[in-house]
Amino acid sequence: MNIHILSLFPEMFTGVFGSSILKKAQEKNEVALNVVNFRDFSGNKHHKVDDYPYGGGAGMVLKPEPLFNAIDSLTTNKEQKRRIILLCPQGERFTQQKAEELAKEEELIFICGHYEGYDERIREHLVTDELSIGDFVLTGGELAAMTIVDSVVRLLPNVLGNAESHEKDSFSTGLLEHPQYTRPVEYRGHKVPDVLLSGNHAEIEKWRREQSLQRTLNRRPELLDQVDLSDLDMKVIKSLKEQQ
Repeated sequence: MNIHILSLFPEMFTGVFGSSILKKAQEKNEVALNVVNFRDFSGNKHHKVDDYPYGGGAGMVLKPEPLFNAIDSLTTNKEQKRRIILLCPQGERFTQQKAEELAKEEELIFICGHYEGYDERIREHLVTDELSIGDFVLTGGELAAMTIVDSVVRLLPNVLGNAESHEKDSFSTGLLEHPQYTRPVEYRGHKVPDVLLSGNHAEIEKWRREQSLQRTLNRRPELLDQVDLSDLDMKVIKSLKEQQ
């Protein structure tokens, strides 16, 4: 996968893209990460990328030329449909399902905005997607881009080494992940549940499913409406509600 980031502050990405899973993914040639300073494509001697909004109002608006020019400069396969993603509070809420969708693409381009907003022609004639990581406002799109890139890249083949590492993550199944335990068996009087030490894999999977259902019911009950639940799941949920 090729991922391009258009930003006015490319130095923000150095630590994140050069560490942990993202670093390993690049070393394995599973992903190429390219950060572009779109100020270099302003087309004016002052490298100005923003201007006052027509009609008046507070703040500055990003001009269309730098972003159009920057994307035109990318050595990408122009015949291939590219996902050009605008990071914006007005965008679609980013989810694990969206991460899984984007992980199937070969090329992603993220636009990190600043100032009051974007010239509307950027939305209408350049981008294919608008994404938001939550109902709050950040100074710019850089932190959102880092979050989404990390979420997508870890889903690529061979990045984590074990596909189950992400297939059973919270939200991947539609439910929150079950509790996890490791050694020691007992710590400060708190023991690992006996079922996990039993060696009975069927019972362990049953316990984990019930724990996921319980955790989702308690913490994010609205998610249950979006999951394909079995008859057994429904019985477990009914029992949990009765206990509450």
